[in-house]
Amino acid sequence: MATITTTEMQGRVGTETVSDWVEVTQAMIDKFADATGDHQFIHIDPARAAQTPFGGTIAHGFLTLSLMPLLSSKVPDAPTIEGAKMGVNYGGNSVRFLTPVRSGSKVRGRFKLLSFDEKRPGQWQQTNAFSVEIEGQEKPALIAEWISQVFV
Repeated sequence: MATITTTEMQGRVGTETVSDWVEVTQAMIDKFADATGDHQFIHIDPARAAQTPFGGTIAHGFLTLSLMPLLSSKVPDAPTIEGAKMGVNYGGNSVRFLTPVRSGSKVRGRFKLLSFDEKRPGQWQQTNAFSVEIEGQEKPALIAEWISQVFV
């Protein structure tokens, strides 16, 4: 993993990276249901969910969105910013859930760096276009524009 400066990161605006594939298991879906209290049958009851147009259980949309940190950690050779002390989520400009993620599916993240700007000394704001692709599907699970801040 390479370490780059903030200036070098600014030079990466417009570049795209792709993560490795990650399986979304029923155990992950069940744990997310427990954590959020969303126990709707389409997520946790395989027999009932099989009778829906989804044909089986599906991940919660917010579970799919919450995979962003995991997927970003699975980008091969992703650089780190020199002197970075921490990064935090700042928010999103948009999120759209387009295709359900069936239990057992593999997903990967696609990240396009849209901007990287210094907001105040030592505080950088990064905006990424983020999509979650489902193996074997043409349409992504979700698309989002997400903002994070990096403190150096």
